[in-house]
Amino acid sequence: MTAVSGLPVALTIAGSDSGGGAGIQADLKTFEALGVFGTSALTCVTAQNPGAVTGIEPLSPSLVAGQIAAVLDAFPVRAAKTGMLYSKEIILAVAAALDRPDAPPLVVDPVLIAASGARLLRENAVAALRDRLLPLATVITPNIPEAELLWGRPIRDARTALSAALDLRDRFGTSVLLKGGHLKTRGSVLDCWAPRRGAPVVFRHRRWTGRETHGCGCTFSAAVTALMARGRPVGQSVRRAGDFVAAALAAARPAGRHRPLHFAAAGAAIGARL
Repeated sequence: MTAVSGLPVALTIAGSDSGGGAGIQADLKTFEALGVFGTSALTCVTAQNPGAVTGIEPLSPSLVAGQIAAVLDAFPVRAAKTGMLYSKEIILAVAAALDRPDAPPLVVDPVLIAASGARLLRENAVAALRDRLLPLATVITPNIPEAELLWGRPIRDARTALSAALDLRDRFGTSVLLKGGHLKTRGSVLDCWAPRRGAPVVFRHRRWTGRETHGCGCTFSAAVTALMARGRPVGQSVRRAGDFVAAALAAARPAGRHRPLHFAAAGAAIGARL
């Protein structure tokens, strides 16, 4: 992808997190921190904080599709991402809305279950995700539990994580970033990257203790999207997005009794290297 002139634009299609640490809120904060103008299509409203999801209200699929169309018709969107989609009907509406000649490169974060354990994708929607949305993706960014569900096998270590990433790449015809935060690797987080062509790569980042990981997955996929919108190649976007999340964790500060990611500090740290 060539360099972008003017202010780059990205689109997030996801749910709202009332606690501000994940979902649309995390995506837009990440876009801003990385110098990208953020647009959005809301799929669901949640009553949520870092510890629990206590309510979910989905929007109508037609309104979700209408938001996407309104953004794509008005802005030169350079990259888009999906997060929480919740239902089969919303997934089908999103896939149809993005099935157009001018659709931007797409990052699909297959959000299935919140860190608190709440299910964020209905069971009958998984097939629609596999069959209709994942084939449209430029990159998919599952975490370990999500990859296990899509792959159909357990992932216990870096070796099986690499195998899963390669198999998912071949199955869906897209590049795969398998986020490794759930792996029990001592001292480091190992993220497995399987590009559409070529050998896989493992990126290693420090594992921070005493930090909340709520929103890390959303932030990672949003950072990939923002960097792609800025014209960075997909592989470089994935590598730098991991650096962004690590920097946001390192700079985390208390907010009440929680310790959320520090988006602005991460943007300042990573922006100096872009």
